Amino acid sequence: MKQASAIVTDQGGRTCHAAIIAREMGIPAIVGCGSATQVIQSGQDITVSCSEGEEGKVYEGLLGFDVQQAPLEELPRTRTQILMNIGNPEQAFSLANIPADGVGLARLEFIIANHIKAHPLALLYFEQLQDERVQDQIAALTASYDYKPNFFVDKLARGVGMITAAFYPKPVIVRMSDFKTNEYANLLGGTQFEPKEENPMLGWRGASRYCDPNYREAFPWNVKP
Repeated sequence: MKQASAIVTDQGGRTCHAAIIAREMGIPAIVGCGSATQVIQSGQDITVSCSEGEEGKVYEGLLGFDVQQAPLEELPRTRTQILMNIGNPEQAFSLANIPADGVGLARLEFIIANHIKAHPLALLYFEQLQDERVQDQIAALTASYDYKPNFFVDKLARGVGMITAAFYPKPVIVRMSDFKTNEYANLLGGTQFEPKEENPMLGWRGASRYCDPNYREAFPWNVKP
């Protein structure tokens, strides 16, 4: 997604995962088009517009555009609270300038995937890692840490702390990681500790992971089934 200038999908709604992540990354996205992948050909030049009302539009060719700016202080207040979704701590201070009442969902997945990069159990059992190449990568990543699990704790705390600092004194609601097994397996050392599931969407994820004895050592806090 980071390499995309725009995203157009066949399925999904305006609150689907692709739409939320694209919005957070500042990428124009039009979801739920039905047959976009059949109509739009590989290599075809198109212009994706999300600034012409509630429905996005896809135009053939590369079109010119004008940039219009509006002072944020002139935007009217809504009757309901507007809370943001955010996962990238590095964008927190710039996003905090957008009129909002706080963060309704601060996702840990982005911090784990992009800043920590290593599986928590791979850090906990660093000396027992079977893949020497992965062990070398984790060693370089955590060079200043004698006790590797502290790397995970520090990075996670700093990421959440940066988001909360950016929006203070507005509230920030943090969601614990909802990574699926295939996503955790993609972390450094993850393949050694993650089962292979036929359908990770319905498997070992979310709350079921945190209260599972196979994962308890990674997060030994007071989480009960």
